Amino acid sequence: MATNDNIQTLNGVNYLDLKKITSEAGVDIETFPYTIRVLLENVARHANGDINDQNVQRVLHWRENIGQSIAFYPARIILQDYTGVPCVVDLASMREAAKKMNIDPERVNPEIPVDLVVDHSVQVDKAGNPYAMAYNIKREYERNSERYKLLKWAQKSFDNFKAIPPDTGIIHQINIEHISPVVQNDEKKNVFYPDTVFGTDSHTTMINGLGVLGWGVGGLEAEACMLGEPSIFSVPEVIGVRLTGKLPSGVVATDLALTITNLLRQHDVVGKFVEYFGPGYQNLGVADRATLGNMSPEYGSTCGFSPFDEESVKYLKLTGRSEDVIKRAVDYNKLNSLFYKSENADEVKYTKVIDFDLSTVSTSLAGPKRPQDIIGLGDMSKSFDEEVTAPLGNHGFGMKPEDLDAEDEIELDGKKEVLHTGDIMIAALTSCTNTSNPTVLIGAGLLAKRAVEHGLTISPKVKTSFAPGSQAVTKYLTATGLMPYLEKLGFNIIAYGCTTCIGNSGPLPDSIEASLKKTGMATAAVLSGNRNFESRIHPLIKGNYLASPILVIAYALAGNMRVNLQTQPLGIGTDGKPVYLKDIWPTTEEIDAYSKKYIVSDTYREAYKDIFDGREEWNNLKVNESETYDWDPKSTYIANPPYFDEQVAGDMKRPELSDLSVLAKVADSVTTDHISPAGMIQIDSPAGKYLEAHDISVREFNSYGSRRGNHKVMVRGTLANTQLHNQLSNGKQGGYTNYLPDNKVMTIYEACKKYKENDTGLIILAGKDYGMGSSRDWAAKGVKLLGVRAVIAESFERIHRSNLAMMGVVPLQYKDGENAETFKLDGTEKYDIELPDKLEPDQDITVDVRYKDGHTTKISTTLRLDSDAEISYLGVGGILNKVLEEKK
Repeated sequence: MATNDNIQTLNGVNYLDLKKITSEAGVDIETFPYTIRVLLENVARHANGDINDQNVQRVLHWRENIGQSIAFYPARIILQDYTGVPCVVDLASMREAAKKMNIDPERVNPEIPVDLVVDHSVQVDKAGNPYAMAYNIKREYERNSERYKLLKWAQKSFDNFKAIPPDTGIIHQINIEHISPVVQNDEKKNVFYPDTVFGTDSHTTMINGLGVLGWGVGGLEAEACMLGEPSIFSVPEVIGVRLTGKLPSGVVATDLALTITNLLRQHDVVGKFVEYFGPGYQNLGVADRATLGNMSPEYGSTCGFSPFDEESVKYLKLTGRSEDVIKRAVDYNKLNSLFYKSENADEVKYTKVIDFDLSTVSTSLAGPKRPQDIIGLGDMSKSFDEEVTAPLGNHGFGMKPEDLDAEDEIELDGKKEVLHTGDIMIAALTSCTNTSNPTVLIGAGLLAKRAVEHGLTISPKVKTSFAPGSQAVTKYLTATGLMPYLEKLGFNIIAYGCTTCIGNSGPLPDSIEASLKKTGMATAAVLSGNRNFESRIHPLIKGNYLASPILVIAYALAGNMRVNLQTQPLGIGTDGKPVYLKDIWPTTEEIDAYSKKYIVSDTYREAYKDIFDGREEWNNLKVNESETYDWDPKSTYIANPPYFDEQVAGDMKRPELSDLSVLAKVADSVTTDHISPAGMIQIDSPAGKYLEAHDISVREFNSYGSRRGNHKVMVRGTLANTQLHNQLSNGKQGGYTNYLPDNKVMTIYEACKKYKENDTGLIILAGKDYGMGSSRDWAAKGVKLLGVRAVIAESFERIHRSNLAMMGVVPLQYKDGENAETFKLDGTEKYDIELPDKLEPDQDITVDVRYKDGHTTKISTTLRLDSDAEISYLGVGGILNKVLEEKK
């Protein structure tokens, strides 16, 4: 950093003084949202304190520059293995390409710290018994050793790259409980600055609960930032959510998060920053704020930020941070206007303020297919009945009224059981959303204790599981004495990792799966996660509901979604009397008493003291350090992708956008799970057939998420979700389309092969919120490799639009109020996209449409390449190709 009047020192270490910068510019720092203050520090530091720098000016006057591009440099990157393995594959491939282009391969190396947490690969193969975890870990290594060796190679071969071994915890919980220092100390440059982080998991936003700005990005953007490139994004609107009141007793952070998700979806915060403040703000501890922040992808915002305050300090102490880390965080944030001032909260000028009274929150769930679709507890049974017969879509299963009374007799563990509509097949305590929050887990433990004491049990039809986000959870639940009650009900710990929420729920009993395939019955899963998209949890389960851990156990006890838990009993107790939910529901005061007594700093220190050591299985994986990766041509997990082939051959050009055929026409809310599923690989799918052809048994198929390091599997899995509703498939559900030249329905992969043989480029037509969900770069990589050159949608979810741009696929948006129906597009047309030689961000682009009957029309669309940087990716194939060009 340059020496100038804007530099101050704290304990002999320099920092950039935001008060001085804003004073020099004639603006008041106290009016800035805290997120904008962090952006200002970042751009000003990288401009050496020069307030005349364009980036600095745009943030200093951010309200007048909303939509203008700025360059932002995150302090560090955090990955999980589903998204991290393809990142490492891309970097290894880039090194290989660099070598062929006579560039030093070691120039392809992370320039900022990168932490990868292996947490997404373990599956719930076994559950409901004390031996399940050992079995699941054994199967995890049998399936994934090849992938794990790649990660260990990366740790040896790249600087600034650390891998946290499997079975340690979940990426976001480890990030907030252990990794983040809140304030970075760059000893080489002798400078303090705010910790900021990009993660290749959309729920990186959980770190916002600690007053650390971070959000999820696609793997492509993360890789570019690793290699020293800035993230280019638009100055955001900042929506302030003013909190008042206090949560009612017995209502927990999960209920709040689901309520806020529903509220903010109505306010359209997609691509905006959300920041919490107000008189009710400090009634929420960091764990509750983290639950809110974690769900920000579900309400669509870039982040859900909670400014640093005394609650944050308590959390740093609780989680065992060192005195130096805590003192630095407090002193720096107070000195540099980043410590929340409740007395000045209303001086901050937001783009818009939404008022929310915490006391209005009630116990609720969300589902059956989207996290924003909230359902009050008392309305759940009625809602489920309506969903069964509602038209097929986000709120319905498209079944007949008589299907409500469907039942099927099966044999389970040698006994006769009967499956009914609404039966709960999976009840899972899962995911970082809730297992980071001791309050809801202690609440679950208390409810389990009372259920056991009343003699209640859970039907063997329900697959129960518990996957904590960190080992600290086990320690404090054991200390409270509540763990045995959870185990008694079948909620044994089956792994430390992201399981059911990501689709790693594992198989149901054979007889249940056979019954569901035969009958198509509407059954359900209840989980304490954040994602419940169609077919994500299990392809045979129609309804998926997000709920607090307390409610997950309650519904597992009830056994069926059609039971009204406010008026009907959970079951009959040992005294022969009905037991109602209100009889065993814990109060906030009871939960708080347990929390204060049993959740202590030593719990966290003990959980994290050996975080990098790994289990014996991890340490036994032997790899060699090398400049480039030794690709195994027989591998079905890891393969060298073709992204750099044209670049190495010197044959890079802008994509041809004429005579395009429609590959898929889809409605609103198509998720990245629809585009690139993460869960089971079906035996009769193109990916399944590919694996079979390579002598992989069905037992070893693993999941799409685990095979993201092999493009040959993943391209076959693109648009292959069994619940995809492609309007071009003549009513056939799943990964199918009509190959237009022959008017024949076939798998999307087969059709794309034929289109490629004819050199026909492809386009996708979509509705609103296209690409919502996980920050899954394979949803963009896959369509690119299938031959898709453009997507026209009513609106895009933030990360997926960015991923498309970074892969060189052109995202176009209909004008407001227009869509495919406006122009009577049915997908049988041909499309020509007129891209001028000189492109500008967000300019109007004309699309020429030729209908089947010969008539034509022109559609005016908006080019959703939102910066000059994104435009520059078009001519070279994508962002990674551009970075490699710059290494010459």
